[in-house]
Amino acid sequence: MLQMNTHVDIFIIGAGQAGLAAAYHLSKTTINFLLIGQESRIGDPWRQRYDSLITFTPRAYNALPGLLLEGNPDGCSSKDEIADSLEQYARHYGFPMQLGVKVQRLERTAAGFAVTTSQGEIQARQVIVATGPFQKPHLPPFAQQLSENIRQMHTSEYVNPSSLQQGNVLIVGAGNSGAQIAAELSLEREVHLSAGQRLKFMPLTFWGKSMFWWLNHSGVLRASADSPAGRWLRAKGDPIFGTEVKRALRSDAVTIKPRTVAAKQDVMLFEDGTQAVYPNIIWATGFRPDYGWIKVPGVLDGEGRPLHQRGVSSVQGLFFLGLPWQQRRDSALLGGVGRDAEYIVQWIRKSRRD
Repeated sequence: MLQMNTHVDIFIIGAGQAGLAAAYHLSKTTINFLLIGQESRIGDPWRQRYDSLITFTPRAYNALPGLLLEGNPDGCSSKDEIADSLEQYARHYGFPMQLGVKVQRLERTAAGFAVTTSQGEIQARQVIVATGPFQKPHLPPFAQQLSENIRQMHTSEYVNPSSLQQGNVLIVGAGNSGAQIAAELSLEREVHLSAGQRLKFMPLTFWGKSMFWWLNHSGVLRASADSPAGRWLRAKGDPIFGTEVKRALRSDAVTIKPRTVAAKQDVMLFEDGTQAVYPNIIWATGFRPDYGWIKVPGVLDGEGRPLHQRGVSSVQGLFFLGLPWQQRRDSALLGGVGRDAEYIVQWIRKSRRD
């Protein structure tokens, strides 16, 4: 339990991989810090994802600083393996932390920041917001117009095929999560995958090496957000990693549908004017930021996204970590967040010497 009006130098909000990476680099300094997370156990956000989730990055690219994952470095990790490794990481380094604490408000003060939590108030000289990109599940507004007879859920709620009722299923959104779930469900029922654009696929291995080995050595993973290569990659979007969905499409186990544009009662309407009825809908429509608890003017843009340069916000002493393309292509990946955390901690140390 937090003590009321606790004072720390650095307050890290979020105990996922970004927060843990920040704690690792801060632990190498003499700076006093505290890490909090709203989960009851380190790694729970990973454990709560769907059962068949496998990382498309191999173990060699899933390690936080100072951590080596057991197993084949070219093999991919299950969600539970990642969750357990994060918990072991926190336990090994003994970071000062408090779990089961939800942040309710962040405000600026003359001495730094006041953070109101479910367990009391924290006074901090500086704050690192490391809540990650998967905050608020996004559903299109027309999802509310569907009949109660339809079983609909976001990918964050899907667990396994037993989550659905009998009958076929429409998956709206063809990113990696939607594609993985489509491949799994196609083994036992009719699956339609609604995609807003032509699908792009990338194998997990090529010429006997992980595709991420090639991406790393070609410089793709190191492409900075503001470089010509980075801007091109961001515009292209992520491919679907692996071959399961591609095989399912070729065998007609999965059918591609155009972009879903509307819904009414039991009917889903598509961009080409066609329509169909599905007893099950899975929304693979991603997440949106949820920083409404940050009550510091000038920190967020009009869409509620952080204003920052490589994680350094426009407000002195406030930092963000774990954002997609924070510095480079791999910023939101397990293996890339450590580099971003090191940069933030170096910035903090330099600011304290100035």
